[in-house]
Amino acid sequence: MVNSTDPRVIVIGGGPSGSTAATLIAQRGHKVRLLEREQFPRFHIGESLIPQTYWVLKRLNMLDKMKSSEFIRKYSVQFVGASGRLSEPFYFLDHKPHESSQTWQVRRSEFDQMTLQNAADHGVDVQQGVRVLEVLFEGERAVGVRVKDEAGGEERIERADVIVDASGQSSLIMGKLGLREWDQELKKAAVWTYWEGAQRDTGRDEGATVVLQVQGKTGWFWYIPLHDNIISVGVVADHNYLFKNRDTKDFEAIYHAEVEKCPAVKQRISLGKRVAPYRAAKEYSYRSRRAAGDGWVLVGDAFGFLDPLYSSGVLLALKSGELAADAVCEGLAKGDTSAAQLGAWEPDYVRGMQRMRSLVNAYYAGFSFGRFVAKHPNRKGDITDLLIGDLFRPELDETLALVEEALKTPAMAEHK
Repeated sequence: MVNSTDPRVIVIGGGPSGSTAATLIAQRGHKVRLLEREQFPRFHIGESLIPQTYWVLKRLNMLDKMKSSEFIRKYSVQFVGASGRLSEPFYFLDHKPHESSQTWQVRRSEFDQMTLQNAADHGVDVQQGVRVLEVLFEGERAVGVRVKDEAGGEERIERADVIVDASGQSSLIMGKLGLREWDQELKKAAVWTYWEGAQRDTGRDEGATVVLQVQGKTGWFWYIPLHDNIISVGVVADHNYLFKNRDTKDFEAIYHAEVEKCPAVKQRISLGKRVAPYRAAKEYSYRSRRAAGDGWVLVGDAFGFLDPLYSSGVLLALKSGELAADAVCEGLAKGDTSAAQLGAWEPDYVRGMQRMRSLVNAYYAGFSFGRFVAKHPNRKGDITDLLIGDLFRPELDETLALVEEALKTPAMAEHK
């Protein structure tokens, strides 16, 4: 047990999942310490929110901050096929006329700093520049952490009733316990950069995420408008396709080779100038075999990452942080911080992840939104719900079954 000077909960990592969990636990009156290795702001990819983030942001008391920010308002997503044919936009507000159907395109350095500051505003003891060296266990129970100030301070031990691991893809607990399972189908990679002055749509399409397929359907580009006249543009494809059997390993050369195969992207960025280096991420789809153990729980990328398609990353970070926080608070209230209590949210959450994964895999298999909606117009609402991030409803499985069936019908898939 911790003593009166220790926090009840230690959160490792100050990104959206860690800040969310910390804030919601602190709102319930518990003493929470958040330890973040870096000094914010810091760069992070994953800039497009989807509408279901609204409800977690509301619980975090962040909606007013988002509404008064410079972040671009996002009302829809649009798909461009390999042939250059545009789909009908999926306008969220048309489907669900509520302010939650409008969301934002965010610069993550700014958004993450906002969520971290919000945690501090709610009473979380936020400490930046503190590296957690390891999570300490007594038997199978997590009991604390060994930390060191990045400035070179001495190592120290901090104890808590619960450790929330929000340390991202390098998850300390996942690594320590060997829990990571790589996705054997989604072996993707991405190369991206930023453009100033590139083409921007207008009106309610100004903030739309555009997903543009590469000729030959070997990959796709994201096209995400940010504030300050910046556009985030990245290509996603199979890891081996992007980085093996090429004459070069140079990110710039790889990026522009793919731009040449996507005339719609080439035309859009031709109006602008590049204002950032080329970056890459490789084989990033994985999940932990379990979300919790005695005294510990994983949230956000420390539990798993799906795919950048459909922009579900921040939603899953916020949602896992919210669900874990509720389980932690319930456990602290009744003196039960067992694996069963701290991970009670995992099955429903994983089923939600799986619904999004099904839609991701369908896209990579050649699924045509346009042809599917034409054949099943009564299902457009369910597809829009999935794109919104309303993933945790079992009734959506019926529509996903029809999507699977459509993939078996050549006429329902985009022709190469």
